[in-house]
Amino acid sequence: MVCPAKFYNALGNSGINYFTGVPDSLLKTFCAFVSDNVSSKNHVVAANEGAAVGLAVGYHLATGKIPLVYMQNSGLGNIINPLMSLVDPDVYSVPMLLVIGWRGEPDKKDEPQHVKQGKVTLSTLEAMGIPYSIIDDDEAGSISAIETAVRTAKETSGAYALVVKKGCFDNYTPKNTVETSFSLTREAAIKQVINALGRDNIVVATTGMASRELFEYREEIGQGHEKDFLTVGGMGHASQIALSIATQKDDRNVICIDGDGASIMHMGSMAIIGQSHQKNYKHIVINNGAHDSVGGQETVGFKIDLCAIAKGCGYRNIHSVDDASNLEEKLSSFLNSEGPSLLEVKVRTGNRKDLGRPTTTPQENKKAFMAFVK
Repeated sequence: MVCPAKFYNALGNSGINYFTGVPDSLLKTFCAFVSDNVSSKNHVVAANEGAAVGLAVGYHLATGKIPLVYMQNSGLGNIINPLMSLVDPDVYSVPMLLVIGWRGEPDKKDEPQHVKQGKVTLSTLEAMGIPYSIIDDDEAGSISAIETAVRTAKETSGAYALVVKKGCFDNYTPKNTVETSFSLTREAAIKQVINALGRDNIVVATTGMASRELFEYREEIGQGHEKDFLTVGGMGHASQIALSIATQKDDRNVICIDGDGASIMHMGSMAIIGQSHQKNYKHIVINNGAHDSVGGQETVGFKIDLCAIAKGCGYRNIHSVDDASNLEEKLSSFLNSEGPSLLEVKVRTGNRKDLGRPTTTPQENKKAFMAFVK
């Protein structure tokens, strides 16, 4: 396997000293090493992958050096526009390295939301004219690929991708982790929310651990899953899915269970929600200050004021809680308030080690959900 420190040092030896991106589970030990060893000046966990490309372009313009952008391959969709309209040699011709976790690699078992993206990852890069190398657990091969990538990026003055297979990087224990004193877990918060909902309430849950914990709780209490739309992919878009449902079903409460990383990823959506004046829209942001599903890397969730942002966007009722008793106290008034309403729930990081995944397919979830909504 590839030692994250050796991979990082090889990048440094090739002149790569600036890192930005959105964390991925396949890259988590590499990202953790970068977080521990690079200053905030030269390492930014971006709001989304397209924004990371923007940061990389700015770095090159300021220094003339080659930046590195890391991401899961699901982020390819977010970077196509800046890559084609800014970075491409036919436009500004900006050299950069892309390190891409290859979820859904063909013939490798993975979750449904990754399968299609995995199939088209290489062809998407080819369609954009971006050369690439595939990185596996061969350490010497990965070092050689870095040298090729940097040399090619310099020669073409464009992007070069290193596509990382599952199981590439060796273990690394991060020194800097998100630590909080909050007593509430995300799973416990979700359970409280579900217990407080009315029988006709509609739920849209964000990608990652939140949807998995919601699914398991419905199983635990012997309920079906038809009330919940599990946004298993498309990070950051659950709030807009919920908003559109709310506009079409304005006689029923629609609750979006969101995460801090997801809400920050496409924060402009909060402006659209606030200005919708949708009375039945209830937005719950479970904030643990981390990208918990892909390694626990820090977000800016605890460094910004989500409630003030919601107020500025036009949300009518806004609350923030940080323990079970406060959540219980606020839930009823929140759910019965005139929306758009925001409830920020501050929780600690982490999840059960035996947490499962949804056992129904996305198509089964969609069919049951649509029948319930109808």
